[in-house]
Amino acid sequence: MSTLRFIRTCVFIEEQNVPVELEWDDADETAFHFLAYYHQEPVACARLLVSGQIGRMAVLEPFRCKGIGKVLLSAVINFAEKQNVAPVFLHAQNQAIPFYEKAGFKIKGVEFMDAGIAHHEMTYAPPNDGG
Repeated sequence: MSTLRFIRTCVFIEEQNVPVELEWDDADETAFHFLAYYHQEPVACARLLVSGQIGRMAVLEPFRCKGIGKVLLSAVINFAEKQNVAPVFLHAQNQAIPFYEKAGFKIKGVEFMDAGIAHHEMTYAPPNDGG
């Protein structure tokens, strides 16, 4: 858990100024946690709640735009599907909406604020295999 704490502290608390008391919650105790590595170095994390919500997805700044977030998100979605956790959804920071749209998420509802950052709820709509 210390690796997750380090990544989330760097991204959310230090970079985005999320208050410490909002970053850590009881959901961490029962969530599935994921780590992504780059050359054996942990550089990204995410969590999946039993409700199907993906959250606390963070990639350390030097490792962004390398495809790590895409691979991590795909792994979380695949795990959720195998565990029959559905529907998969998340609360995306507005600046990250294009990233999630490319992964198959669609905006649901109106903008809301969380920790002083504008977000939208997004639900996963897997691509249609049947054409």
